[in-house]
Amino acid sequence: MDSIDLEVLKTCDAWIRAGMACELVTVVKTWGSSPRPEGATLAIGSNGQVVGSVSGGCIEDDLIERVQREGIVRELPELVTYGITADEAHRFGLPCGGTIQLCIEPLSARSRISELLQRLEQHELLSRQLDLRTGEVRLDTVTPAQQLVASDDMLLTVHGPRWRLLIIGAGQLSRFLSSIALGMDYQVIVCDPREEYTNGWQVDGVKLVHAMPDDLILDMQLDSRSAVVALTHDPKLDDLALMEALKSEAFYVGAIGSRVNNAKRRERLKEFDLTDADLAKLHGPIGLYIGSKTPAEIAISILAELTAVKNNVLLPAEVNVAHAKAAMA
Repeated sequence: MDSIDLEVLKTCDAWIRAGMACELVTVVKTWGSSPRPEGATLAIGSNGQVVGSVSGGCIEDDLIERVQREGIVRELPELVTYGITADEAHRFGLPCGGTIQLCIEPLSARSRISELLQRLEQHELLSRQLDLRTGEVRLDTVTPAQQLVASDDMLLTVHGPRWRLLIIGAGQLSRFLSSIALGMDYQVIVCDPREEYTNGWQVDGVKLVHAMPDDLILDMQLDSRSAVVALTHDPKLDDLALMEALKSEAFYVGAIGSRVNNAKRRERLKEFDLTDADLAKLHGPIGLYIGSKTPAEIAISILAELTAVKNNVLLPAEVNVAHAKAAMA
């Protein structure tokens, strides 16, 4: 999940533990244009402090004003809709025709926020089903296909662990790639068994693992919120790791290299126990064609492609590196 929504849950947990009255506000449904997607969250405390966002700021202002004026008086969850009329849309800063429905939920120990956070730490993908009539909460494991569901008496939201990026190789390109990925809210792990590379590694916030990459991939149990990028140019390190990654549920697996080296890599991987469908998941030459030359530009190219895959965006062939270079030749 995004770090801002994780921060919202952690803030709610801290307020509950401290005995502070607080509410969790969730975007349930939007019509027309909306600044925040369905499922976005905000925490509001009895002192008017907020963490997170459900709009561009104007709805937050209204929520804060109500809490400061009335306090937190709700005993049960409530569905609230903003922006039905043109005047409200103008008042709350919604685009023309924009309407947003929120669930405002008073929190307590029975809200199971602490348990939800603990299970997210175990990298579980969970649904949180809130009974709007009673405030009771149920947590269940779900598949990646599960979406937010809302009715007059129930709200089911999906909470996943943070997106993970495993980078194989601790070279210069890995430094740029990991730094940008951190800013994009990935949990970044860099793996390299070569001491001459790991000894000089300096990127705060990145977990550095001194191990064989294929062993680490097995230990990590990659899921559909995981990506793997191989950057060593060394088949002894990259190939076995790619083999395991391609057999996993990772949403993105890519490897650096020229068109010629990429073709040779695919031939080598065919000798392993991989299906054609497994090999089709491999992105290589990696990244989008943006004329990148420097390590920083190449890192942007890689993350642009990775982001498109993550967001299920179908890219035109012209931005594929192999296609673009072939056309230029």
